Amino acid sequence: MCPAPVEVHPEDSLLEENEERTVIDPTSRDDPRFKELVKVLIDWINDVLVEERIIVKQLEEDLYDGQVLQKLLEKLADCKLNVAEVTQSEIGQKQKLQTVLEAVQELLRPHSRPLQWTVDSIHGKNLVAILHLLVALAMHFRAPIHPEHVSVQVVVVRKREGLLHSSHVTEELTTTTEMMMGRFERDAFDTLFDHAPDKLSVVKKFADGVYLVLLMGLLEDYFVPLHNFYLTPDSFDQKVHNVSFAFELMLDGGLKKPKARPEDVVNLDLKSTLRVLYNLFTKYKHLE
Repeated sequence: MCPAPVEVHPEDSLLEENEERTVIDPTSRDDPRFKELVKVLIDWINDVLVEERIIVKQLEEDLYDGQVLQKLLEKLADCKLNVAEVTQSEIGQKQKLQTVLEAVQELLRPHSRPLQWTVDSIHGKNLVAILHLLVALAMHFRAPIHPEHVSVQVVVVRKREGLLHSSHVTEELTTTTEMMMGRFERDAFDTLFDHAPDKLSVVKKFADGVYLVLLMGLLEDYFVPLHNFYLTPDSFDQKVHNVSFAFELMLDGGLKKPKARPEDVVNLDLKSTLRVLYNLFTKYKHLE
């Protein structure tokens, strides 16, 4: 440990005597592999929780209180945790986190490494601890994501005798061994992105929902009244209405509820749109 030579955020310098806090080195935060890991984990969480209408945008701010982690674990493990649904107090949040993390530990115990997160680190918005937790869950549930080997430089800041001291530690967030074991998997849509990116432009034509609505009418052999959707939508809300209406028609046609959100399709999320179209193809592939 030495007097901190790195630039420390003011919030991270407000420590009690002997209190410790970890900060990701700015260089590591800017690493494309680190950014990609954060992105794919956020996309994975949002995909799992799409039916809950939960949208995670920033891991530290959205997961620290245990609410999203509770929903994520319940969805992945098909279980129900005995915790209060919403709690605003710090004590209540930490109690919820304790219950969630104990459930995670029980789930991972047969083949887990030493835990690299605690209630305090998650509630303290420690991004490294949150990433370790999410990577462990993604490995266990064989999430269809494929991050590269990612490690980060972490600055450990500690207050001693009134002065801040720091040390640098390398944290392995994903390892080559994990990826070789196939714990993170690619799906067919990733392969399509890799090998036929030029073919994906056609998918964008479904973004306003018009073709989806008309396609459902053709596949189910009925006329869709024009007053039920916007034939020439000129706003985001109108496009979302169209896609939502198309999803309702799909449910009426016996398809499962799409995992994608209407907003994903409108926002040109090609992977979400491809999944919707693939489900249609699977359902109606017998038609000529």
